[in-house]
Amino acid sequence: MSIRVVVADDQEIVRTGLTMILDAQPDIEVVGAAADGRRAVELARRLRPDVCLFDIRMPGVDGIEATRLLAGPGVDDPLAVVVITTFDLDEYVYAALRAGALGFLLKDAGPALLAQAVHAAADGDALIAPSITARLLKTFAAAGPVSPPAHPVDPLTDREEQVLTTVARGRTNSEIADELHISLSTVKTHIASLMAKLGVRNRVEIAMWAYETDRVRSGFGRPER
Repeated sequence: MSIRVVVADDQEIVRTGLTMILDAQPDIEVVGAAADGRRAVELARRLRPDVCLFDIRMPGVDGIEATRLLAGPGVDDPLAVVVITTFDLDEYVYAALRAGALGFLLKDAGPALLAQAVHAAADGDALIAPSITARLLKTFAAAGPVSPPAHPVDPLTDREEQVLTTVARGRTNSEIADELHISLSTVKTHIASLMAKLGVRNRVEIAMWAYETDRVRSGFGRPER
């Protein structure tokens, strides 16, 4: 079945381009498009797409606020949101992830990475532009957590600690399975257990907890290939 996507960008040429790129994929279908965040939220709530792809700078309700309304703390049934922007600014990255985004891309990422981010979000994975990930960890580590990280309701097992670290380094479920020599279903089980123990809702929040508790100090992101 196709991955259903809602696209929001205030520039018509960008909105049209993103739609064309995604619709060209054999298993992705853009089911709605909006020129501002308020309309994007309305469409997303009505259509319940698999993934929302939102620009940050939009009139009225911006992409960060739209993400918070659809995926932020307190949302009972959050949607998967990928934020895309022209501006490689740290505050945008942090705001998007704190708001509940599952991915963060720059508009120069290219069609392949865009499609990969949509697939990842639809699977519950997080994909952040590789050019951003290494800097992201260093800045978060330097700034320190906004609030003291929560203690797990139960201690993490050794295997959960390993999965935690790989998630924080930006690995997908398939990559974690290969790296740790375990099945894909086992990876998903461990991630579900981590979310329950840490009281978080997605793998981005798992990654944040990992570096807020000094589990990961360097090397965040995908290796150069």
